Amino acid sequence: MKYPKTKTVDVVDTYFGIDVKDPYRWLEDDRSTETEAWVKAQNKTTFDYLNTIPFRNELKNRLSHLWNYEKIGAPSIEGGYTYFSKNDGLQNQSVIYRKKGENSAEIFLDPNTFSKDGTISLDELSFSKSGKLLAYSISEGGSDWRKVIIIDAETKASLEDPLKDIKFSTISWYKDEGFYYSSYDKPVGSELSAKTDQHKVYYHKLGTSQKEDALVYGGTQEQKHRYINAHVTRDNRFLIIIPRISTSGNKLLIKDLSVADSDFITILNEDYSDTFVIHNEGSTLFLVTNLDAPNRRIVKVEASNPTPEHWEDFIAETNCVLTPTKGSGYLFAHYMIDAISQVKQYDWRGNFIRDIELPGLGTASGFSGKKEASKLYFSFTNYKTPASIFELNPETGDTKTYWQPCINFNLEQYESKQVFYTSKDGTKVPMLITSKKGIELHGKNPTMLYGYGGFNISLTPAFSITNAIWLEQGGILAVPNLRGGGEYGREWHDAGTQLRKQNVFDDFIAAAEYLINNNYTSSEYLALRGGSNGGLLVGAVMTQRPDLAKVALPAVGVLDMLRYHTFTAGAGWAYDYGTSEDNKTMFEYLKNYSPLHNVKSGIKYPATLITTGDHDDRVVPAHSFKFAAELQSKQTGNSPTLIRVETDAGHGAGTPVSKTIEEYADIFGFTLYNMGFKTLPNSIEENLENVSTL
Repeated sequence: MKYPKTKTVDVVDTYFGIDVKDPYRWLEDDRSTETEAWVKAQNKTTFDYLNTIPFRNELKNRLSHLWNYEKIGAPSIEGGYTYFSKNDGLQNQSVIYRKKGENSAEIFLDPNTFSKDGTISLDELSFSKSGKLLAYSISEGGSDWRKVIIIDAETKASLEDPLKDIKFSTISWYKDEGFYYSSYDKPVGSELSAKTDQHKVYYHKLGTSQKEDALVYGGTQEQKHRYINAHVTRDNRFLIIIPRISTSGNKLLIKDLSVADSDFITILNEDYSDTFVIHNEGSTLFLVTNLDAPNRRIVKVEASNPTPEHWEDFIAETNCVLTPTKGSGYLFAHYMIDAISQVKQYDWRGNFIRDIELPGLGTASGFSGKKEASKLYFSFTNYKTPASIFELNPETGDTKTYWQPCINFNLEQYESKQVFYTSKDGTKVPMLITSKKGIELHGKNPTMLYGYGGFNISLTPAFSITNAIWLEQGGILAVPNLRGGGEYGREWHDAGTQLRKQNVFDDFIAAAEYLINNNYTSSEYLALRGGSNGGLLVGAVMTQRPDLAKVALPAVGVLDMLRYHTFTAGAGWAYDYGTSEDNKTMFEYLKNYSPLHNVKSGIKYPATLITTGDHDDRVVPAHSFKFAAELQSKQTGNSPTLIRVETDAGHGAGTPVSKTIEEYADIFGFTLYNMGFKTLPNSIEENLENVSTL
C-alpha cells in the first residue's frame, strides 16, 4: 500500500517529568485546510482500495434488499392522538405519524424533508403535559449540538424562533407554560472539538426569546458540573436536578414547584452513587439507587426529609441488575440475568403482581406509559429475531403481538448459545455466540468478535440487519459481556475502570482465544470490532496482541488516552479512564495501553479499517486521524491500514440509512477480502432462494 504522506511536527508534552512526542498534533485542528486535504487524500486511498473488492456491490445490494422492510415504533398517546414512528424500509430517517381514534394515520413530522441527503435527524420529541404543544430537537450532520423547535401539536404551526446551541439535554415541560433544558456556552474555537465542561440548566418560558431564558442551576465555579439533567414530575409538583461531574455518579436535588420561590432541597450532595427519582405519589418520592446496593434497589422517602438516612427499601436489591420503568399505575422491574431479560410487575404499595411472560430468551424493553394508560407496549429481540412490539394488559398480564416485521431472512437457520469462558485472572465471562445451525467447527469460519466493556453499558441480545448479513455469509457473531459494562452491576463496571481497565482488554483477548481453542475460528479468520469505547478496546487489543486477529475494525474510537479529556466533554469520562494529569501512576498506566502510543515499528498489525465521522463531537475524529497516521508509518507487511471518514456524520446516532448501508458494505467487504475471500462465502442468490418471511 502507498499511503498519503502525513507530515510530522515537533510537539512534545511533559507529564511528571516524562516527555511524550505528539508528531501528528496538527491533525487535531478540524477547521484547517491542511487537515481537510489530509482527509480527502486518505479517503481517496481508502475508496480506491475498497473499489477493488469484487463483491462489495453485492454486499451493498443485499444490505439494501434486507433493510427494505417496514419498521414501526411503539405508539404513545398525546393530547387525544396516537403517535408512532414508521420507516417504509429504506427511508434515511423514520417518519412520525399520528391518528385520532380509528381514523387513518397522517404524517406528523417527516425528518426526510429536513435535508436533501438525510443528514439532519430528529432527536427528542417532548410533548407538553396536555399534549397540545411539542418541542422537538434536531441534529445537523450528526453533531451533538441541537436546535429545539416549538410547534402547536394540533396545527403543526411553528410558535417561535428555534432555540439554538443546546447539547446533552432533555426537554421537560412544566404544564403548558415552558420547559427546562441544559446546555453549555458555545466554546472558543471549534464547536466540534473545543472543550465543554460547564453545563447549565435553563427554563424557557413560552413566547419569550432564548436570551431571556432563566438560569436555574449551574454556571458558578461552586456548581461546576459537566452534565446536568432536569425533569419535572408528571404531576408538575417537583423539579428534579441531576448534576454530574462524570458519566458515573451524580448529586440529586429537588425543588417543590407548588411553593412559590422555594429553594432546592439536596437529597445527595456527593456523587458516589447513581441515584434518580423515578416516581412520586404526592410528597412521597421513589428513587432507584446503587448506593449500598451495587445491583440497584428502589427506596421511598418523604420529600421533606429526603436524605439517605430516611430511605426505606421498597424493592430490595437482588443478585441481578435492576432497571425499573413505570406505566398504568404500576412499577415494572426489569432484571438482567446473564444479560437476558426478566420482568416483574409491582404496584406502588410494593406488592408483587406477576412475572411478565416474554416471547423467549432475549432483550425486552418498554413497559412505560402514562398512569392512566389502559395498555402498555414492549419490544422483544435477540440476535436472530428482529424486534417485535407486544401489547400488555397491565390488569390481567395478558400479552399479544401488536406488530411484527416482515423480513426476508431465514430465522430458523440460526441459533444463539451462551458460553462462559475464563479470563486471564480467573474471572468467568459470558459470551453469546450466534451462527447457522449445525455449523462445522473446523477453525475457518469468518468470525466477528464484537465488544464494548465500559461506562456501565450492557450488551444485551438484539437483532441487527448488518449482523444478519454477516450470519448469511456463514459468519459467526460472538459478543462477550466484558467487565466495565453493566451486566452484573456496579462491581462489574468498576472492575473495568481506571487502573483496572486492562481487565477489559484481557476479557476480550480471552474471548478470542476461546473461539480459537474451540475451533470456531482461527486468527486468520477472526475480526475484532467495536465503536467509541469499543474502538479503544479494539485499538488496545490489536496493539497488545497484533497476532490475535486478521482484521481490526475500530470505529469512532477513543485512541489517544493522554489527551482525550481535552476535547469536547471528554473530561467527563474520567470515572472510567482516569486522566494523564491525575498522578504519575495514572499517567503511566494510560500511556502503557493508549493505542496511539503503543504502535511500534516492525510489527505486522492486522488489516485495519478505521471509521469515523467528520462531525463527531463526542469522540473527535482526531483520535482516529492520529492513530491511522501512526499505523501507516509503522505497519510492516502487506496488510492495509486505512481510514474511512464519513462526511456530515457524527458519532452514529441519526446517521442516514443510505450512509449506514454503504459503510457496512465496506466494513464487511474489507473484512472478508482480507480473510482471503475472492468471492462471498455464500452467494447472495442462494440466500435469496432460501429465505423465509417472518
